[in-house]
Amino acid sequence: MKLFLLIGSLNAFLSVALGAFGAHYLKQRIPDKIDVFQTGVQYHMIHAIALILIALLSDKLANSSMVNASGWAIFIGIILFSGSLYALSLTGLKFFGPITPLGGLSFLVGWILLAVAAYK
Repeated sequence: MKLFLLIGSLNAFLSVALGAFGAHYLKQRIPDKIDVFQTGVQYHMIHAIALILIALLSDKLANSSMVNASGWAIFIGIILFSGSLYALSLTGLKFFGPITPLGGLSFLVGWILLAVAAYK
């Protein structure tokens, strides 16, 4: 599970960097879309921390394949949810809007898989 520790740490770094970029650069340039960008950053960080916790808890939970699947679902959620919000706010292309709920669904799957792994 070192991989999820690495992925989570890198995503936490990226979330902080993007948050600073949004606060210091984008706030003046896209004031009408900064809330969308900040939502992406918020969910990005929450789920980066979730990946780190998954890495740390993986040896404590018996069903490692389910924990592994949970981590991948959350990582895919970061890409789809936060990534689509970043792209939508920066480009204004409505094409990215329908991708966001797929990322949210991926987050939900990841959390449910983790809950089931903890229950078993």
